[in-house]
Order: sequence, then structure tokens, then C-alpha cells
Amino acid sequence: MPEYGYFLSCEEFGPADLVEQARMAEQAGFTALWISDHYHPWNDAQGQSPFVWSVIGALSEAVSLPIETAVTCPTVRMHPAVVAQAAATSAVMTGGRFRLGVGSGEALNEHILGDAWPPAHVRLDMLEEAIQVMRRLFTGEEVNHSGTHYTVENARLYTVPDEPVPIDISGFGPKATSLASRVGDGYITMMPQDTMVEQFRKGGGGAKLVSGGTKVCYGPDREEAVRTVRKLWSNQLLPGEMGQVLPTPSHFEQLEPLITQEMVAENTVCGDDVDDHVTALKAFADAGFDRIYVNQIGPDQRAFFDFYRTKVLPQLP
Repeated sequence: MPEYGYFLSCEEFGPADLVEQARMAEQAGFTALWISDHYHPWNDAQGQSPFVWSVIGALSEAVSLPIETAVTCPTVRMHPAVVAQAAATSAVMTGGRFRLGVGSGEALNEHILGDAWPPAHVRLDMLEEAIQVMRRLFTGEEVNHSGTHYTVENARLYTVPDEPVPIDISGFGPKATSLASRVGDGYITMMPQDTMVEQFRKGGGGAKLVSGGTKVCYGPDREEAVRTVRKLWSNQLLPGEMGQVLPTPSHFEQLEPLITQEMVAENTVCGDDVDDHVTALKAFADAGFDRIYVNQIGPDQRAFFDFYRTKVLPQLP
């Protein structure tokens, strides 16, 4: 049976709010946490973007839930040797309850140092090499590496957990899913598609952890909830590769008129209909996901957790 977790949004909330939401999630009965890793929010209306590794340190003291980044890009903005140190320390601070979710990233976050933003196939090659480097560092042994994309000299992590940090790979298409099935300790995707889960499992993933997530907007006024989603998260409905290649929040804001109220209402669970919320999460369970994370869009967090604690989570398998 799947577990249900809460997805903390660093794009919308500052550190203190995220820690308080994690406490409420644990009290409500959620059993795991995801947390996004961004340098920028998707738009200025979201308004936040704290450094995820500092927040994870605070979370490790505030709650006892497993924590995973969803997801970190260990290839351009941060060298994989530095990400490995951050992940290893997080695993130690959480007593082994940390997983490193990784992906090929977005220009929105990764181009800030002026590096060229590579095409998708190069980004996947970089991600695979980065994972190799991080896994070697998690052993606590000295690492020297001279690869296509990265060089590491005399690097050793002295603070490491008893077991290597599991690395789950995000994939939204067949190539990334193939990479996850070959080298990942688990698979992450945001759509309840059984075909992607099947590709991962048959491609070598077997019984490894498959995690998925979705965003909702709980509230007593459905139309107001739809407006909130359109204001804050219209970017999630943009088609194609725009989410990966647009470089700044202002570029995403320029495309907001393309996303109508009707599109939001058709594609995002909004309002207080219990069946709508249950159905959205059951879709992931029916597709074979092991962990399913949900994020509440907007400021009404406490009411959301009360709603899920009393009405939604008790109806889920």
C-alpha cells in the first residue's frame, strides 16, 4: 500500500513557514516530506526561494519524517561534489531518513552563474556522471575523478551516514525514465501514468521506490481556489520544454495569459470536494506509486491539514 507525504514548496514560503508546515503535516498523519530545491521561484507572485539545505537542517530537528529533495539538480549551479557533502550531512542529521531526489534541472535555477544551458541529452549525460561522483563520495573514501563533465581531486567526505544516501531520479519522458531505471535507487515523476512506472520497473527498476506528487488548492470557495492557482502556479500548465528553458521568473509571467481559468479548473483539484481530492491521489496509487505527495497551493495551510487529517487521508488506501 502506498504512503502519503506532504510536498513543501520553497517557491511560496520562507524557512519558518516551511518548518511549521512540516510539523502540521506530521500531526495530520502524513508520513514523509518532499521539499523543492530552487534558486528562483517560478514567478514573483510566489515570492520566496530559501536555500534548501539550510531548511533541511531545521526540518531534521523539527520532525521525525523522512525528507527528500524534489528535486535537486547536481550538475550546473552546484558541483556534484558539493551536493554530495550537503546530502551526506542531511542524511546524518536525519538519522538516515534523507533521500536525494535529482533531475536534469531548469534554466530558471541553473544558468545563474553564466554557464551555457545544455540541451536535454547533454544534461542527462551530466546527471549520470554527477551521480557516479556522488556515489563514490558517499563511501567516505578519497575520490579522484576526471570525466567528460567533472573533475574531482583528493575529495573525501568525512561526515557520512552509515548507509549511502539513496538517489532517486526524476523523469518525465522515456529517456530520463530509462536513466532512472538503470542507475537510480528510485524514480520520481509528477503524472500518475502507469506506462512510465511500467517502463521504470521493466527497465531495471524492479521493486525500487516510485514516488509521485501533485498540487491542489483546498478552500471553501472553488472559484477563489482556481484564481489562486492561476495566480501562483500557472507555470505548471505550460506545454513542452518551456519549463526547462525559460531563464527568469519574468519570462514565465509573460506566458501567464496563455493559461485560462478553465484550464486551471480542468487540470487542478480546487475546492473542498473530498471525492475530488481522494480521486486525484488514488490515481497515483492505481498507477503503482509507492509514495504519493500532495502540496497545498496558497496561504490556507492550516485548514488544508485539518481537511486532510479528518476527511481525505482516512479514505486513502
